[in-house]
Amino acid sequence: MYIDLLIKIKNAQAVKKESIKVPYSGNDERILEILKRNNFIGNFEKKGRGIKKIMSIDLKYADGKGAISGIRLFSTPSRHLYAGYKEIRLVRGGYGISVISTPEGVMTGAEARKRKLGGELFFQMW
Repeated sequence: MYIDLLIKIKNAQAVKKESIKVPYSGNDERILEILKRNNFIGNFEKKGRGIKKIMSIDLKYADGKGAISGIRLFSTPSRHLYAGYKEIRLVRGGYGISVISTPEGVMTGAEARKRKLGGELFFQMW
């Protein structure tokens, strides 16, 4: 679940770990690609095979602080929050990203708004 992934990354950055390992999930891999593209994490790679797949994630720091300052979760397993493309706004004046699951896959809020796609709001990160 992407919520566990995000909290593990945030907590690992708080104690200044260089890398972490998390169980593999296809949805988590797509989210990590977005975080890497937006410079919130370093590199990540998939290891193992079968049911023992894991992802090794290199964390990123800027001036001794973690690249992730904060996270706001919207959808949870018991509550799903949806938004149309017109309702997607900038995060922290453009300094953050929002991640949305659309019919065309998981993408940032800016990409979804550009393609005029709505969907389930996952989280905001800055």
